Amino acid sequence: MAREKPPEAVADAEGTPERSYREQLDYLNPIAQPLASRKLTRKLYKCIRKAAKHKQIRRGVKEVQKFINKGEKGITVLAGDTQPIDVYCHIPIMCEDRSIPYAYVPSKSDLGAAAGSKRPTCVIMIKPHEEYQETYDECLEEVAALPLPL
Repeated sequence: MAREKPPEAVADAEGTPERSYREQLDYLNPIAQPLASRKLTRKLYKCIRKAAKHKQIRRGVKEVQKFINKGEKGITVLAGDTQPIDVYCHIPIMCEDRSIPYAYVPSKSDLGAAAGSKRPTCVIMIKPHEEYQETYDECLEEVAALPLPL
């Protein structure tokens, strides 16, 4: 006779239960500015999913840093809950120096999931492509309009 698992064990087996946007804001780093709104965060995840289908994303600190240095253009999306912040705190400065728009989203696990990975990721660069140009342009316009930190 099989025993039933308690509800908390089921939640652990399926992974951590999803947190709402508001709950994720509690875990943000102090440097997570400009932060994408809930609506823009959804649009960015949608754009990342489309870009991942066409293999038009760069993910991870080393890869994104390398392609920023090479002069590649795109939208840089950073996770606001990455610890320690020393891992990627230089990326926004590199983006500002090269006029690349960037924004923070609240969760690195959601960012990794949007890229089609089971692993969380702290930085993704979305490259433009004609297949999802309309979505990309919307995101680019909104991210560029976000106020930069002082």
